[in-house]
Amino acid sequence: MSFLGRGEAVGGAGERRRSTLSRYALLPLRIFLGVTFIYAGLDKLTDSAFLASSGPGSLGELLHSVRDSSAVPALADLALKSPVGFGYAIALGELAVGIGTLLGLLARVAAAGGALISLSLWLTVSWSSTPYYYGNDLAYLMAWLPLVLAGAPYLSLDAIGARGRRDHARRGRLFS
Repeated sequence: MSFLGRGEAVGGAGERRRSTLSRYALLPLRIFLGVTFIYAGLDKLTDSAFLASSGPGSLGELLHSVRDSSAVPALADLALKSPVGFGYAIALGELAVGIGTLLGLLARVAAAGGALISLSLWLTVSWSSTPYYYGNDLAYLMAWLPLVLAGAPYLSLDAIGARGRRDHARRGRLFS
């Protein structure tokens, strides 16, 4: 029995259907991560309490509270040199990663950026979560890895650009 519950022969209609389905397998992940990171970036940029050096709900306060329990305290120390600047960098980075991922524009670069953001948050903010699966940053890091490896080969600006380059090269061979 095939993946779709029918008994098509290998190489037949069922195989083509499976191939089409597998092409789009990363699309839900791209949409989820893209929308989530756009939302996270906008949420930070519009939260005046978060983008403050100190005070309730500020990034500065959060960094001070996790510094001693983080896996890499030097990362927290680096961010504490300018919590407001670091907050803007994270927010704008999340926004850029989210837009790139959602549109499939420089998708592997965007996914690597998302993985780097998630890794840095895991090593600082959510490192001390016990058990480890209560901290969501590790799960986000793992979710980014398939997109780092595969990019966004379908329904993306990267795919449109690749198709345009292929067509241009093909036309060049025809007329040379």
